[in-house]
Amino acid sequence: MNEIPEGLVCRHEDEDLLVLEKPAGLLCVPGRGHDKQDCLSARALRRWPDALVVHRLDQATSGLVVMARGLHSQRLLSQAFAQRQVEKRYAAVVAGRLDPLAGQVSLPAASLPYFAEQARPEPAPRRGMARPPEGRIPADPVPAGWQVVDLPIAADWERRPLRIIDARLGKPSRTLWQAVAQETWNSHACTRVLLSPVTGRTHQLRVHMAALGHPILGDALYGDENSSGWAPRLLLHACHLALRHPGTQELLHFESPAPF
Repeated sequence: MNEIPEGLVCRHEDEDLLVLEKPAGLLCVPGRGHDKQDCLSARALRRWPDALVVHRLDQATSGLVVMARGLHSQRLLSQAFAQRQVEKRYAAVVAGRLDPLAGQVSLPAASLPYFAEQARPEPAPRRGMARPPEGRIPADPVPAGWQVVDLPIAADWERRPLRIIDARLGKPSRTLWQAVAQETWNSHACTRVLLSPVTGRTHQLRVHMAALGHPILGDALYGDENSSGWAPRLLLHACHLALRHPGTQELLHFESPAPF
């Protein structure tokens, strides 16, 4: 049996799935170019040849990642993520003092940072691709002790890979958040938070916290000139996963303490 490659931490292994720990700075899947072939999935394949991608984390984000073993498990796990049957929580540190009783943030929010101008032109559709329907997020009750950000996210086509809050073109996007502790980083007031994405848009947590005016520390894309330099990395870590096992239907819980 192959040994686990150096730099790869496995939290759980069975015949149907893997739960791995991705370090910050490592891609989940290969990128373009020879210098971007080292990634979590490539490392996993050296140990488990049947490992398949189910979901991803941003390169700058660390934490728990689920991989399937075989096509059948991949299909079941992918369905569970798509149908929002997987509970995901992230630990983060954001700039400023975040009011734990801020309540729901939703449109209209034209004064928020990263809000698209209404006059921004819609990009022409690429050949053979239709724009997906927007749909609505089910109005599930917000759990006690949590607050919600409900702001639509769209691609900023002129500044890819950036995303932006956009009332006209954005897809419905919802994040639950909870203030955990007030902290100080490099003499600056900050707040440690838990984040739980209801939807799974690209850069969702980073965009939503920046839109609140409290960017995640170390965020080179969405942080301001000050907060992006307050930490040596993006202070965002996938710390909790709860899901049904694709074979046994047993409810599994996985925890990973934030390394910051």
